[in-house]
Amino acid sequence: GATPTLPAFITDGLSGDDVYLCYTGGTTGMPKGAMWRQADFLVSALGVRSRSGEEFETLDQLVAEAHGRVRALPAPPLMHGAAHWNALSAWIAGGAVIIQSVVDHFDPEDVLSTVERTAATSLLLVGDPMARPLLDQLAQEKIAGRVRDLSSLRHLLSGGAVLSEGVQAQLLEYLPQISIVDVLGSTEAGRQGVARRSAVDSTSSGFTPAATSVVLNEDLSGTLMPGDPESGWLAQTGRVPLGYLGDQAKSEATFPVIDGVRYAIAGDRARLTSDGSIELLGRDSACITTGGEKVFAEEVETAVKAHRAVFDAVVCGRPSERFGSEVVAIVQLREGELATDDEILAVAAEHIARYKLPRKIIRKQQILRSPSGKADYRWAKEQAQLG
Repeated sequence: GATPTLPAFITDGLSGDDVYLCYTGGTTGMPKGAMWRQADFLVSALGVRSRSGEEFETLDQLVAEAHGRVRALPAPPLMHGAAHWNALSAWIAGGAVIIQSVVDHFDPEDVLSTVERTAATSLLLVGDPMARPLLDQLAQEKIAGRVRDLSSLRHLLSGGAVLSEGVQAQLLEYLPQISIVDVLGSTEAGRQGVARRSAVDSTSSGFTPAATSVVLNEDLSGTLMPGDPESGWLAQTGRVPLGYLGDQAKSEATFPVIDGVRYAIAGDRARLTSDGSIELLGRDSACITTGGEKVFAEEVETAVKAHRAVFDAVVCGRPSERFGSEVVAIVQLREGELATDDEILAVAAEHIARYKLPRKIIRKQQILRSPSGKADYRWAKEQAQLG
């Protein structure tokens, strides 16, 4: 019969040096396999530490603190790093992992039903791409008079995509008992910061950095300090991956050694605010240089989606004789909603500078995203060229 005890021929060979391989999503290029020592992955990516904040020295210590009260529902496919990292964290804590019934696409009604039926305590989403359909489902059920018991849900976690302030506020309206935990991280760097928000503390702030997170300046010659107006490269120190599988050149670029310190630099641009929190600007590979100014796609996407008629949006650049590149927004309107370009731009202008506004808006019936909810910027660029 089954037993929780593994045979000696397996356990005797286990080591923290064993390699865990996780591939990037490849949303802006080819997927790459980041190689983590399992001991490093446990701490940097999963954030596994003792209640005192110290690293566990033995497996027995970890098991002793596993309380088994977590009931986690990772809604994205388990191929997505955030999803299976969430699952692994729950198991390591002695908890349960719940999988919804519909797994070939994101079905918000099924996810809510699963939370209700299984008394899930946490729900993981991939930013706005999953949170917006969930909010629409909650709104429809409210109009229809359907009342769910979602009182078991204590934490709504998000990672892998922007979870905008407006969407967070709406989530707290429907689910006032939850704490929203927005995790900043990447396949190459693990967990780099966390932003928390609740109905009790609804003020929006940046990400509180992990102790090993820093922002390097533009030429990687030093670190930026809180309040420095310059933006730089978000980086991780300490327990970082060994490199990319089979790609020495990209490994050296992403995991450079600077003044004897090894860093993981996934490509996110950021600055440190005066209170020491991280202001995430966006991924450098999705940055658009227009008229000599840098515009981050994620910032424009969030501004465009602030219009109530816009269900989803992806932003990219395309060649421009006048500006070098121009900002283009591909948008999907909500079913039955209408909005002119001027109306969308007027709302977006309330959130970003005018030079960042899209110079072209292209409407599509559906925005193409990966199964995990991440934007497909290669598809977006194709649409921008065609439009």
